[in-house]
Amino acid sequence: MKVSLAYGQGHLDVEFPDDRTTVIQPAHRPALADERGALLHALDHPIGALALREWLRPGARICILFTDITRATPNHRIIPWLLAYLESNGVGRDQITLLNQLGTHRPNTRAELERMLTPEVVAGYRVLNHEPDNHDACVALGTTRGGVPALINRHCVEADVRIVTGFIEPHFFAGFSGGPKGIMPGVAHVETVMSNHGAHNIGDPRATFGVCEGNPLWEELRDIALRVGPSFLLNVTLSDDRALTGVFAGDLVAAHRAGREFVRNAAMQRVDQSFDVVVTTNSGYPLDQNLYQGVKGMSAGARIIREGGTLVLAAECREGVPAGSPLDKLLREASSPEEILALLAMPGFVRAEQWQAQIQALIQRRARVFVRSAIPDETLRAAHLEPCADIGALVRAELERRGPSARVAVLPQGPLTIPYLP
Repeated sequence: MKVSLAYGQGHLDVEFPDDRTTVIQPAHRPALADERGALLHALDHPIGALALREWLRPGARICILFTDITRATPNHRIIPWLLAYLESNGVGRDQITLLNQLGTHRPNTRAELERMLTPEVVAGYRVLNHEPDNHDACVALGTTRGGVPALINRHCVEADVRIVTGFIEPHFFAGFSGGPKGIMPGVAHVETVMSNHGAHNIGDPRATFGVCEGNPLWEELRDIALRVGPSFLLNVTLSDDRALTGVFAGDLVAAHRAGREFVRNAAMQRVDQSFDVVVTTNSGYPLDQNLYQGVKGMSAGARIIREGGTLVLAAECREGVPAGSPLDKLLREASSPEEILALLAMPGFVRAEQWQAQIQALIQRRARVFVRSAIPDETLRAAHLEPCADIGALVRAELERRGPSARVAVLPQGPLTIPYLP
């Protein structure tokens, strides 16, 4: 059978053996017939909160938090619709600041912001990148459980009205994206993020896909986000082609809970057995821009792989690891995945982006990991990964080596599908 794997801005068509392949995809959710109408209705009929127009006061400072270029949120549609709603309710452009939820990611260029938000929005409004390394750009709101200051961007903290936008998908250690994550880590200082994403929290078995309540990492980021004060959530859910399938607006926690249950029912797919070989993706562009993001796809596939199995990730990674990033430096600093875990277990050892390296290393304890990407082979090997030029040939060879009972699972949409074993 031929399966189209999400890859960059297109697909990779790969041939798999009909009788030994299980394809696992999300349940279908129809696109909304009137996206703009559904969004505007949600703003006036929110979950657990007053209508957004009731939040607005003359002269109120409004901060709209939007997701960065590594996320699939259709900002170019929902942000102009939101801005038009605000202006129709008497809000002046000078009252509005749009703040990019970078987390610890790189700042987005003006050209990227124009592509994300439209040139008209970038030209007509105050649009800022969050500054995760700048203490002066943040305000302390108590401390994390690890005793580190809980620092959140001051434009978010000092606003009279906060509108947190984004989209909801399963998340490999925070349960689901969206909701409180738009504030923490979205506009948090890197030191705060590193405390929350530390080795202890990442290593907790409850820090995984589909788990929020009871997940110590998510519960802390929720609690920090709530310290800012009331925030209005505007989250959407998406189809494979990025059409809106749902709009969830209102209270930061209650609206997110409704949205994530909507996603859970489509994304979480039960399988009855583990597999010798698993092929996964990182859902294509923009989610597969680099290897840092690609660990999410690895994590989705690893949930159903047999001990000693083979995991193949198809992710374009047009930006590389990226080169020179904290993740790149940490991977090169260690001689093996086991050494990464040993370093992270050392008292006082802390590195930015260590959580991605930790999760990758934990997966590699159970499986060989191959990557089909645009990354040069030597760079992949330096990241302790094995390059794959031909997914179909690799799968056939692995199945032949493992015998007639061996089977392969394929996740064409990567972490938009979360398989689980009973």
